[in-house]
Amino acid sequence: MITWKTWAVIAGCIMPFAFTVAARAQAPTQTAPSQAAPAPDPKLIKQRLAEQRRPRQEIKIDPNLLDNYVGYYQLDPYRVFAITRQGDSLFVELTGQDSLQVFPESPQKFFYKEMPAQVSFDVDAHGRATGLVLHQSGLERPAPRIDQAQAQKLAAAFAQHVKDAQPMPESEAALKRQLDGFVHGEPDYDEMSEELAAGSRQQISRLSRRFAAAGPLQSVSFVGVGISGYDVYVAKFENGMSICRILLTPDGKVSGLLLQWGP
Repeated sequence: MITWKTWAVIAGCIMPFAFTVAARAQAPTQTAPSQAAPAPDPKLIKQRLAEQRRPRQEIKIDPNLLDNYVGYYQLDPYRVFAITRQGDSLFVELTGQDSLQVFPESPQKFFYKEMPAQVSFDVDAHGRATGLVLHQSGLERPAPRIDQAQAQKLAAAFAQHVKDAQPMPESEAALKRQLDGFVHGEPDYDEMSEELAAGSRQQISRLSRRFAAAGPLQSVSFVGVGISGYDVYVAKFENGMSICRILLTPDGKVSGLLLQWGP
């Protein structure tokens, strides 16, 4: 039996995903299918995972360098990294999540102690960061620098989405397709973001066993929007239930999926 508070987490970024919704009022009710990105090379992902998971050693750097990195970096149409300095320490906050300290392993690359992930900064001729790269889950994801006004606009849209407590267009249909795919051991990776697909492939054996025990999907009901911006649903299966949290990109890709199994 699947017991209460047993978690199956599929994610493609730092911690459980949070996201912002830009121009939500103009979002179409139907999303045109986008061309599927080619599947990432499993061998390359494995190599990157090994590098990302190796032990890191903190070094001392010139604290003045940190000022070059402070600012905002847009990971995708929904999420922004806010980089701040507190004394001689650097902190990274993803939209809707806690601020976490990162530690230098080189003058331009920093690592988290809570998880096997790092951020590195691309800099111009004057040393000022023009973007950052997130290194996690065997992937390397660029995030260009944006100005404060852009970041505030995205933050306001995120807060409004949480306040409205209305689901993103197509999130229920996308969730049903993904759950049904996992039940049958054939999730639709093309409908996922690159990082989510990579994470799902790594966990497919364990997930398939859990979904097999749950049995066929019977119903999906929307219950609200979480404080981190997830659309939250309750999914009932023949042999149990799950609280499901799902995130979509503007083109309809599933960028985050968290499942909490219940009785």
